This record gives sequence, C-alpha cells and structure tokens, in this order.
Amino acid sequence: MKIFVTGGCGYKGAVLVPKLLDLGHDVTVFDIMWFGKNLKEHARLNVVNGDVRLIKKVDLRGFDIVIHLSSVANDPCGDLNPKLTWEISALATMLLAENAYKSGVKQFIYASSGSVYGVKDEDQVTEDLDLDPISEYNKTKMVSEKVLLGYSDKMQIQMIRPATVCGFSPRMRLDVAVNLLTMQALTKNKITVLGGDQTRPNIHIEDITNVYLHFIANPQFTGVFNAGFENISILDIAKMVAGKTGAEIEIKPSNDPRSYRINSDKLLATGFKPTKTVNDAISEMIEFYERGVLKDIDENYNLRWMEKHKLYNLENL
Repeated sequence: MKIFVTGGCGYKGAVLVPKLLDLGHDVTVFDIMWFGKNLKEHARLNVVNGDVRLIKKVDLRGFDIVIHLSSVANDPCGDLNPKLTWEISALATMLLAENAYKSGVKQFIYASSGSVYGVKDEDQVTEDLDLDPISEYNKTKMVSEKVLLGYSDKMQIQMIRPATVCGFSPRMRLDVAVNLLTMQALTKNKITVLGGDQTRPNIHIEDITNVYLHFIANPQFTGVFNAGFENISILDIAKMVAGKTGAEIEIKPSNDPRSYRINSDKLLATGFKPTKTVNDAISEMIEFYERGVLKDIDENYNLRWMEKHKLYNLENL
C-alpha cells in the first residue's frame, strides 16, 4: 500500500517508517525536520521537507492510508508559541483530513495523546470518560479528535491515545520520564525525582509503533483507543533505573502533583499484544549509551532545541 506519514522523521516516526518499509509498503514522509531527517535512504521511501500547515497543497491522490504523527510535542514546547501550536497541531489536522477525504484516502490513523483526559481520580481511565485537557498541547489533540470524528463516515478513522512513550529511537527524546531518568543515571550517577508519587502511564516505542501497524492490518476497528500498559509512579521508575545502574536517587519537592493513568483493555480486545516493557527500554538505553550510539545532546530535548534555534518563531518556518 501507499502510506503518507506526517512527522515521520520524529521520535515515533523514525521507528515506525522502517517497519512500514520492511512490510513492503511505499512510504512518503512529510516532515519539517526540525530535529533532522533520521531515516535511511530506501527505494520505496520518499521524504519531503515541508510545513504541515501547508498540507492542503500536497497531492494525496493515490495514497491508501494517512498516518498523522506531526505536532508540537509536549506541554512546555506547546506553550512557547500557542498560536503556532494550534496551527500545527490542530488546524493542520483539519486541513489534512479534508485533503485526504477529497483525495480518496480510505484510512486515517491519528496520533492523539493519553493526556487529553487531564487529571482523573479514576483508577481505570477508559475511552468513554470526559476529556479535560489542561495545556495547549492536550487541547489541540482533543480538538483534532473532534475534527476527525466528523470524517468517520467518509474514512476509516482510528485515533490512538498513547501513554508516555519510552525507549530508543534514531530520533531520540530524553525529555520523557523513563528516558530522562535513565540518562540522568548514566551521565550523573544520580537521579533527581521531583515528588515521586505521581503516576505515569508508559508504553515502549516498539509497542506504540506496532499499534499503528496493527490498525493498518485491521481497518475494521475504528474509533478511539488508549495505548499504554504500565501505570508506574515516577519514584518506582527511578528505582528501576537505579537497580540497573547503581545511581543514587535524590527526591525533591514538586509543584506538579498530577497523576495520569490509562486503561487499554479496548485495544487489547482487538487482538493487539504488547511485547516490551519499561524495564526493556531502560536496559536498551543503557546498552546504546555504552556503545556510544545514544548521547546526551541538546537535540534530544525538544524544549532545549526549540529555544536554542528559536523554532517557535513563525517567521523562521
């Protein structure tokens, strides 16, 4: 099949796209490449450097599936320039959906976020609960979902709400919980935990990318699906890292007591089975670091990189 992937050079895309190619698909990646290309050349891969806000000008005729990964990722980055965040992460979704529908695309897979629920007291946060997003990033995800619901009678719409992703990628991110704590241990032999009681849902990057493959193979399952299999406190994650590295744990007060957790029984009911864990992600990162493949560089921190290169300025796009 011919698959169009926005944000395919990013953290998840750099793992997903090679899998799509291995399965024999023809893939076009559309990405602004703020963090580099991160994809190897391939005969069936076309990488386009482009601004997703101009997506309505892109010819999508002939594509079978759109996988929409692009957004201004995480809360601090989204707050740098809310106008830009809304244009990239919400308006562009509307433009892309309309373009896809008019171009005859049959299946649209959207990377939403488990953070759209906001802070919930329920132990089992399921897809039928109300959405209460609390940041620009979360709000754009919620709005994008509502936009896509309007196309559910025109395309096979599948919206995935991932937990926090962890594990190694060619476009590495070190600003997500498991990855951040592991790198602290490796570079400082010390893990700083703010609070620690906060719970975070997690999913290995191999599993979340396999979720997208699962829905490509099963277009009959439509709607919204949580994707996260380990709800773990920040302190317990730190203890897992410390157990593998010998790093010291320092606990400091936190002004962010928010806890997030999700239930993914609906996804499991479609036949999907996770194969990796947070423990796997930590071990793999340690191995890549010791081999010199994984490095603690500015490019691996979204906020740091965006501020350094002023990527939040509209005129620089």
